[in-house]
Amino acid sequence: MKKIVIISGDPNSINSEILYKSWKKLSNNLKKKIYIISNYKLIKKQFKKLGYSPKMIEVNKLNEDIKSNQIKIINVKINFKNPFKVRNILASRFIDESLSLGHKHALRKDVKGIINCPINKNLLKKGNVGVTEYFASKCKLKNDTEVMLIRADKFSISPLTTHINIKDISKKINKKIIYNKIKTIDKWFKRYLKRRPKIGILGLNPHNAEFKKESEEVKIIIPSIKRLRKIGINLVGPLVADTIFINDYKKFDVIVGMYHDQVLTPIKTIYKFNAINVTLGLKYLRVSPDHGTATTLIGKNKANPISLINCINFINKFGK
Repeated sequence: MKKIVIISGDPNSINSEILYKSWKKLSNNLKKKIYIISNYKLIKKQFKKLGYSPKMIEVNKLNEDIKSNQIKIINVKINFKNPFKVRNILASRFIDESLSLGHKHALRKDVKGIINCPINKNLLKKGNVGVTEYFASKCKLKNDTEVMLIRADKFSISPLTTHINIKDISKKINKKIIYNKIKTIDKWFKRYLKRRPKIGILGLNPHNAEFKKESEEVKIIIPSIKRLRKIGINLVGPLVADTIFINDYKKFDVIVGMYHDQVLTPIKTIYKFNAINVTLGLKYLRVSPDHGTATTLIGKNKANPISLINCINFINKFGK
């Protein structure tokens, strides 16, 4: 039986709550596949604080094929004095060790894929601006071949640039990044979803800068579209960003934007908590809930687990 590995993520978060709420909604067959990378004592105390008392078991490695419905914790051995206000230095160490262990397990043939619960990006080691970039670095990817894809229902969006400041976006956009990332999207859809996707790509500027000669649309985006079409990719654009999400987005499998909020804001507005974050181009399938650590909700028992549930179902359906 192939396994699904979940990384519990940031200890100062709603993660223990969404893990428990998701667990309660899973089938017994699916529960048997799941192993959670966390700290056993930490998550047990957080569950207790929330009023949860699930059956749990500590395991030392993934090889322990325990076919039970207990929550199986692969223990990251760190001594947390206060499980509810973990100091940043310990939280950062815990996250780094957990992600590293998750990457190691993801490479195994008996693992369908991995899920990481939300993480405060400020706790990642320097050089990794997000978890997408962290796993891309671990897989030693080059030439901008990793892709962030946010998927909800049968529709997806993807930003060509991810966690960078607005002032730096135009410097990052070039023909190479467009070519490599859209090739990755096309390849991933064919491999995992068994279909040739219809991809729409947005312009960078309002109204595509009216296609002025010196615009990024004319100098970079349109030539890239022509090149990608020549190799058989079903690509349309550059589309106008201010109207595409009214209705026309439904004509596409994926809408590719130039920067993070250009496409993440609309999909979160439309689909709320139903979306998941998928990293394309890795050596394995990795997804995460499409929301943050929600520190204002910690301990209030109000967190919505639907995105994590969708992650688990996605891995179970499409994992190798």
